[in-house]
Amino acid sequence: MTAGQTTPEATGKPPLRTVKRGAAYQVVLVGLLSLNFGIVFFDRNALNFLMPFVQADLNLTNTHVGILASALSLTWAIGGFLISSASDRAANRKGFLLVAIVIFSLCSVLSGLATSFLMLLGARLLMGAAEGPINPISQTLVVREVDPRHRGLAMGVMQNFGSNFFGSFVAPVVLVAIAAAWGWRNAFFLAGIPGIITALLIWKFIDEPPEEPKVKGASDRLTLKEAFSYKNIVVCSVVSVLLVSYLVITWAFMPLYLTQVKGVDPGVMSWLMGTLGISATIGSFVVAGLSDRIGRKPVLVAIPFLGVILPLGAMFFDGSPWILAVIFFFGWALNGCFPLFMATVPSETIQSTHVATALALVMATGEVFGGVLSPFFAGLAADRWGLSAPLWIIFGFAIAAGICATALTETAPIKRAQAAPPTPGL
Repeated sequence: MTAGQTTPEATGKPPLRTVKRGAAYQVVLVGLLSLNFGIVFFDRNALNFLMPFVQADLNLTNTHVGILASALSLTWAIGGFLISSASDRAANRKGFLLVAIVIFSLCSVLSGLATSFLMLLGARLLMGAAEGPINPISQTLVVREVDPRHRGLAMGVMQNFGSNFFGSFVAPVVLVAIAAAWGWRNAFFLAGIPGIITALLIWKFIDEPPEEPKVKGASDRLTLKEAFSYKNIVVCSVVSVLLVSYLVITWAFMPLYLTQVKGVDPGVMSWLMGTLGISATIGSFVVAGLSDRIGRKPVLVAIPFLGVILPLGAMFFDGSPWILAVIFFFGWALNGCFPLFMATVPSETIQSTHVATALALVMATGEVFGGVLSPFFAGLAADRWGLSAPLWIIFGFAIAAGICATALTETAPIKRAQAAPPTPGL
């Protein structure tokens, strides 16, 4: 940030955003990008659901399984930041997006061809690098084209709806059925097809938005120092670490706690975990849409505190699984916050030409320190103090995230309009 350059936080005014398309195009844009990001998570989660088949066939150890998960998260973060930054500098988001979609789709095929741990690791490393920039670049297109009054809802649907519907519901049912009938390799081969189809749809129906005028004196490249000079970027990055950690620890250890400590039947456990996907899918509309009406900050402060319900319910509720499912549903409502701190608030804070870079930075921070490191330390805690330790850890993370969000500067257009001084003479 150059001397004399004001930030949105300092002025209370949103960065320049203009709506360039009609409502129909905005709906098509968000729908296609949400579908595509759903396929990203379909492919990302495919190995998790197919691991019982893959592990036996390739003689993988549990250590190998952990390395494969961490490796994808690491390159997801690195590739997301580097490629998103390149798309900002080149001002060609659509081109970078299409290339990334094709590469991660081909990586699914490569996974099916793997005959050893190292081959599978290489495919996952490349897949993570290709999938990492999908969300930041897609959200940049949403920022450029969607009416600011509905930006929170649009960005929430884009990031959460498809990813949870396809990644949490469709993927386990379809992939496991295919693997059981025709083998896990064919499941990977078929998983690569939807990405190619969405790439063709995006190429046909989505246009590269015209560049907006640059702020006078602004640099062409956003450095880490400049990015973290914005308080909102720092706060969102910290919240990202806390809540990404919450998610990955829950995914990794909640099934083990339910089956090994609570004695829940594996079939019931799968439905309880499936409740999380239902909650996140609905939250993509409710939580994000609420932020358009009452502001980003109140939502990001309040909703994370609901996250304490999930671990407390799992540990202390001994009643009907149906009631426990309701507890899981409301506890997982914090998932609806993810588009806000990963996309909406950073996009409304930073200069428009650097949106993809800023979004990728927040995402990468959460992936590296949350997705890669937190499961490792939670596992150590579980080995030392038992499987309840990870649940107490996410309990603390939920509270910490809500407290951290109190430091945010409000960015919602409706709130900024209310706070703006009246125009003289009106």
